[in-house]
Amino acid sequence: MEHYFTNNENLKSEIRELSYQRNGITLTFLSDNGVFSKNKIDYASKLLVESFLKYHSNLDCNQILDVGGGYGFIGITIAILTKANVDIIDINKRAIHLCDRNIKLNNIENCKVFESNVYENVKNKYKYIITNPPIRAGKKTVLKILTEAKEHLDEDGELWFVINKDQGAKSTKNALEKWYNIKIVEKSKGFFVFCAKIS
Repeated sequence: MEHYFTNNENLKSEIRELSYQRNGITLTFLSDNGVFSKNKIDYASKLLVESFLKYHSNLDCNQILDVGGGYGFIGITIAILTKANVDIIDINKRAIHLCDRNIKLNNIENCKVFESNVYENVKNKYKYIITNPPIRAGKKTVLKILTEAKEHLDEDGELWFVINKDQGAKSTKNALEKWYNIKIVEKSKGFFVFCAKIS
């Protein structure tokens, strides 16, 4: 089975087009085999974006990092709807290529994508880090993404993430309380959206 956090250059390409509407704006995303949620915009990612925007609708020039951004739904949507500067990272080369195409497709200048294994190539600090972490990559990777976020957040920064209750939402929250003040900001269809600040 191919995973969306691995690279397989031999995987057949079958580009498809997805769309998302909010605030009268329609965004278009190209997707393909070998990336997360290739056939539709992922529900948990939508919930995360919409919860974040409920609290942060106008973020001129604030720096945001989307970790494991895939073809760019979370980062691109937030960049367009808030005007914030957004960096998107992923380890999957096909996802990065699609994300770059989607940035151009939606005519965004305040968003860029680059390859990084978790935070390996991340040099900046950010006001917000947002992620729908790759659950299938395993708990160790998920916790690495969430715990190491604190090293790349501004002093008053926030980590936003979404996890299903059946995939360890509560145990993850408990594990992170050592480093963060963490609260649940939204629950829907078994998904929990969290906001964590460095304690």
